Amino acid sequence: MTERPAQRTPNRQLAALIAEAGFSNAGLARRVDQLGLEHGLDLRYDKTSVTRWLRGQQPRGTTPALIAEVFTRRLGRRLTAQDLGLDACAPVYAGLEFAATPEEAVDIVGGLWRKDSGSHAELRKIAFTPAGLVVPSRDWLIGRADEKVARTEVPVRIPAQGRPAFRGGPAPLASSRRRAPAERGPGQKVTGGDLAALRSVGELFRTLDDRYGGGHARQALVRYLEHELEPMLRGTYGEQTGRRLFAAASDLTRLAGWTSYDIAAHGLAQRYFVQALRLAQAAGDRAYGSYVLVTMSRQAVYLGHGREAVQLVRVAQQGVGTSAPPVVQTLLHAAEARAHAVLGEVRACTAALVRAERALETARPGDEVPHWARFFDEAQLADEFGHCHRDLQQYRAAAQHAERSLQLRAPAYARSRLFCRVVLATARLGLGELDQACQLAAEAAGQAAEMRSVRAAEYVRDFERRLEPYRDAAPVRGYRDKVAALG
Repeated sequence: MTERPAQRTPNRQLAALIAEAGFSNAGLARRVDQLGLEHGLDLRYDKTSVTRWLRGQQPRGTTPALIAEVFTRRLGRRLTAQDLGLDACAPVYAGLEFAATPEEAVDIVGGLWRKDSGSHAELRKIAFTPAGLVVPSRDWLIGRADEKVARTEVPVRIPAQGRPAFRGGPAPLASSRRRAPAERGPGQKVTGGDLAALRSVGELFRTLDDRYGGGHARQALVRYLEHELEPMLRGTYGEQTGRRLFAAASDLTRLAGWTSYDIAAHGLAQRYFVQALRLAQAAGDRAYGSYVLVTMSRQAVYLGHGREAVQLVRVAQQGVGTSAPPVVQTLLHAAEARAHAVLGEVRACTAALVRAERALETARPGDEVPHWARFFDEAQLADEFGHCHRDLQQYRAAAQHAERSLQLRAPAYARSRLFCRVVLATARLGLGELDQACQLAAEAAGQAAEMRSVRAAEYVRDFERRLEPYRDAAPVRGYRDKVAALG
């Protein structure tokens, strides 16, 4: 099997445990291969492989957990991959895999949750990778639907905490602490109440995100995914319940990515989005998969990758065809318009906006709308128009649409209102209305100071960069005084 590049220092932890266990290099390799067979893995390690591990190279995939399990059985005490010195920082493509099976998808995303809920700060520093968007979106588009997701019995396997399928480094094996009576045990049946709870949790964290920013409760969400959702995914359930469970898992994983995106943990957010896309496929929900792709497109727009953003939305549109409800079609066309706008493509942007407007006009009050798309209303569409016209420097139209969005948008969407207020301020600045622009931006800066949202702060900073040519004007000095008073 392919190994990671060598580290600079030998693995003395592993060497000490080999000596304690009385293994030869060949003996350890043989035991790892045998344990792999127990879990359906065809591993072909030998004494040379162990020599490389001792020199500091890291085995890939689930192998660190297998090695730790070999030592656990031999020495009679629980050992983790980290105890063996086998924890490594994530390579650039770690977590961007589009899993071949639902079970593998659970392994990968479960590893992400565990790493993110721990003290692995490096995970939140991973860079966004534009090239990492291609394969997952392609595999989602052309991949076959999963024939079966039900788990009617739980096979004997490495404990959930010991499967570090997120290739960013192994998670510890099962803790030796005793499980509290109320905690979910392995193989427990998933119920309708569990699914209802997952929906309620999603609504709660969405509300917190909208009002206070992604950084407010992101870690609490990730810990919930680790401690509550992953045991459900590793429990038992029939086909229908399983599809609904994977749908909920996709939704919550996308939300974890969204909150990560909001605090500028862009590489981590990208990985959550990819895994949410794979979970949506396991759920058999093409429409939600398209929404995940739209989310990925919005991140690409924010980071200035307009071409990739256009491609993601087009994949989403192709994936659902014309079967999606009008509101979902509106969402897709609006996302395409945003991507064209950031590229300065006026005609393509305008055409996409027209399609979005017409799609929303066909929506009827009695239409069945997915819960995740209900936020997209006239206020949201006006917001999309405002952003697009701002990016195209069509400031009068941008101001009109931004004002309309602010009039229609409910107060609960505090961060979205903040963004729209900055768009309006930018439009007023472009129209030469400096006093109004600075007043609007000062209001937005005050709101941003109350949020834990890097995006909110960056919107304000972007406006301030646009103010630079007017830095000596009295309204700008007044604006700076107000912002300084915020601390």
